[in-house]
Amino acid sequence: MEYNFREIEKRWQIYWKKNNVFHTKENGKKKYYILNMFPYPSGAGLHVGHCLGYIASDIYARYKRSKGYNVLNPIGFDSFGLPAEQYAIQTGKHPYDTTRQNSQKYRDQMNKIGLSFDWNRELCTSNPNYYRWTQWMFIQIFNSWYDKNCEKAKPIDLLIEEFNKNGNDFINAKTSFNYRFNSKTWNELSIHEKESILLDYRLAYLCNNIVNWCPDLGTVLANDEIKNGKSQRGGYPVYKKKMLQWHIRISAYAERLIKGLNLIDCSQSLKKLQFNWIGKSIGIDISLNITHPTNNINKIKLFISRPEMIFGITFIVLSPDHPLADQIGVFSHKKSVLTYLMQEFSIDENRKNVSGVFTGNYVFHPFIQKKKIPIYISTYFTVDNHTKSMIGIPGYEERSKKFSQKFGLDIIPICEKKNININTNEYICINSDFLNGLNRKEAREKIIEILVEKKIGKINTSYKIRDAIFSRQRYWGEPIPIYFKNRIPKTIPIDQLPILLPKIDNYHPKDGKSSLIRAKNWAWDEINMKIVSKNLIDYINVFPIETSTMPSWAGSSWYFLRYMDVNNHQFFLDKRKENYWKNVDLYIGGSEHSTGHLIYARFWHKFLKDRGWITTEEPFKKVLNQGMILSYSASILKIIGENIFVSYGLRNQKNYSFQEVYVDLSLIKKNNELNIEKFQKTRPEFNSSVFLLEKGTFLCKRKLEKMSKSKYNVINPDDIYEKYGSDVFRIYEMFLGPITQSKPWDEEKINGIKNFINKFWRLFHKNEKFKVSEVNPTFKELQILHHTIKKIQDKMQSFSLNTSISSFMIVVNQLTMLKCNKRKILEPLVQLIAPFAPHIAEELWYKLGKNKSIIHYPIPFLNSKYLIVDQITYPIMFNGKLKFIEKFDSNISIKEIKNKILNHPKTKSFLREKIFKKLILVPKKIINILYY
Repeated sequence: MEYNFREIEKRWQIYWKKNNVFHTKENGKKKYYILNMFPYPSGAGLHVGHCLGYIASDIYARYKRSKGYNVLNPIGFDSFGLPAEQYAIQTGKHPYDTTRQNSQKYRDQMNKIGLSFDWNRELCTSNPNYYRWTQWMFIQIFNSWYDKNCEKAKPIDLLIEEFNKNGNDFINAKTSFNYRFNSKTWNELSIHEKESILLDYRLAYLCNNIVNWCPDLGTVLANDEIKNGKSQRGGYPVYKKKMLQWHIRISAYAERLIKGLNLIDCSQSLKKLQFNWIGKSIGIDISLNITHPTNNINKIKLFISRPEMIFGITFIVLSPDHPLADQIGVFSHKKSVLTYLMQEFSIDENRKNVSGVFTGNYVFHPFIQKKKIPIYISTYFTVDNHTKSMIGIPGYEERSKKFSQKFGLDIIPICEKKNININTNEYICINSDFLNGLNRKEAREKIIEILVEKKIGKINTSYKIRDAIFSRQRYWGEPIPIYFKNRIPKTIPIDQLPILLPKIDNYHPKDGKSSLIRAKNWAWDEINMKIVSKNLIDYINVFPIETSTMPSWAGSSWYFLRYMDVNNHQFFLDKRKENYWKNVDLYIGGSEHSTGHLIYARFWHKFLKDRGWITTEEPFKKVLNQGMILSYSASILKIIGENIFVSYGLRNQKNYSFQEVYVDLSLIKKNNELNIEKFQKTRPEFNSSVFLLEKGTFLCKRKLEKMSKSKYNVINPDDIYEKYGSDVFRIYEMFLGPITQSKPWDEEKINGIKNFINKFWRLFHKNEKFKVSEVNPTFKELQILHHTIKKIQDKMQSFSLNTSISSFMIVVNQLTMLKCNKRKILEPLVQLIAPFAPHIAEELWYKLGKNKSIIHYPIPFLNSKYLIVDQITYPIMFNGKLKFIEKFDSNISIKEIKNKILNHPKTKSFLREKIFKKLILVPKKIINILYY
């Protein structure tokens, strides 16, 4: 009797929904919170690569329920962002409508896979009931500062109290504005002067900065939204540009972000990515005199992470967003400096081409008398975020070398060339006798000692991480709850939140500004506390509202908290529910979110903890990065600059330069041949193209790579479960390989999983009838069952889902050979396989006479007396010669094996008149005892 998946799977999906089977409430059980990284509901829907993490998390969620945990397994949609807005620009459809339609498509696809999500907790970032709290949190961030002494965020009011209490002294000690205000106390400052100082502290602040600007998208992009110098969305060029933007002071949390990595169970590669993104360096801050003081600027602050290289400094570079960049240039160089600062450099150009401008100014070297070091401004380098500057040491750093060659600067070696390197223990400095003979560590300490003694330097820690830009010049995002009163940012009153996105007709950004500038009603009336027409702006009672919106990461930085209490209209999270769920026990998602999203979410969580709204330091206990499912793409070669395509086999016949044009897989015949006629119908822009054939055919290039709509190589899960069923699809995806590794999709092999499911089904049926025996099982049958229970439990703990499936295949084959259809064997087997293949498990559970869903039953009990203990045979060698053979249980430790062998009577007898040297054990192979 074949398994009728269409009828059975549909029946149980309806049952789960009707009976709200997966709904979770707080109770007395031990909790387990499992979460997939927030999906964006694109119009293309899910492909099989997306499903990998969802299925893996669902299997584990079902497994933990069977272990007695109260499992929270929610889902929602990260529905703000560029894709929906770009589609709105192209079609005129409102992003709200398209995201709602796309979300429904995702829901349908997820339910057909049998995912046990609690849809009662669904949320969308574009829902005003949700982004009301995102706006509230932004206001709290704006009204907070980071106290480095306590290492936590505090209300800005406490800082103002300190200013009032300590006045002039406190300002001088804490702020870079002291040269302007050092003759006044806090109360003597004007409103604008006070706000200038506060903006130097606020965790959300406005400032001019160098940003990643994409003219085609009309918005600023974060670093993780750019790949190879182009926007990930659309592949458009990205430029460096100075703009006034909102920032979030994530850099204040740099050290805590590093320390918090010790609290997260994740791969070392993920921790390394996070650590490198934050970029901690311990070195020394030095203040050097400049040769031509301008505008009361007579010193410049620099950070040196490797002080022992100080004699190799050839130049200084300031970032264009350095506060002194437009002031430090001498008069004769002022024009060229300002011209350079006004230029836009594409990121690609910036990486490839050395650029910069000499300011005409120098700093004096702290050790070499009368040596002057030129100061440049350049976008070519990633500068230190702490000082927004860097030192150029071309003798030991490749990019500095290229820069020096471009501007004709000397490349100064530090050490003599007598087989001596700065990284060796012997250190001979060309320019200083006092360092000679020291090792690198000693030289470093000596340099620091002298710089501190001369009061030129101060030991400090610097971080590469930059404050996150929080403005997007787009429409489809959370409105920033700020209005401007006499150019000073003011927050919308909390009791008036949310401020809703207004409806507009044209979504195109304009002149670097959001399309919100077209909104007719986008001004704040302070008297009546409401949004009114911009025509009423009088700068007395009615003021303009911020037109930039929040980036998409704003809503995705705290959504995991809202799932705990999604229907709370009084606050974003009730304390009792937060105390129960606390944080995410297992967070599953792609490695592409290993830096940007995880950094932002961890920062946001720490801020909320600082202010007392949550209790945990880290949002995620364990992070698991799923691998990708790869698929073969097809592309054809087009000669650059010509309307000619060349068959892949002819690519080397002439010295052509090609660009690859991806082709839909449905246009490929057997043997990788392109159907040219169909291709031209689907791509009319190539109707007049010439196709150079080889032997009468046109061949494509095939490449195994990440699934992507732009590469036309995605596999739709709808097609798979329509053809084979959801349980077959689920098991096949897991059987492809370890969850953390990338693996190729190969539909030809899916039939093996289909055969396995049918074989499992036939264990319960005979002559097309359900037939299970009530006869007690044999000892051997019980051994097979409990050995499988043990294997599955062990493998689930290490997320070895692919090898778990192998164990199921083995046990089904063993029971088939034994013709075993006994209830006491098959019933627990159904429970074991239920997380992997829930539909067939529910059907068989029902046929076994159970009146509730299998999800309510515990995992089978493991009886250790039935466990089969494997044994390993070791040949025992003495100086390489075999003397005897011994067997050990496979679960014994290496230490126990060594003790048993050394105390074995045969060993003691053989070594009676010899001197024991050592024992060499090669696991599962040999033991060799060496003696004199």
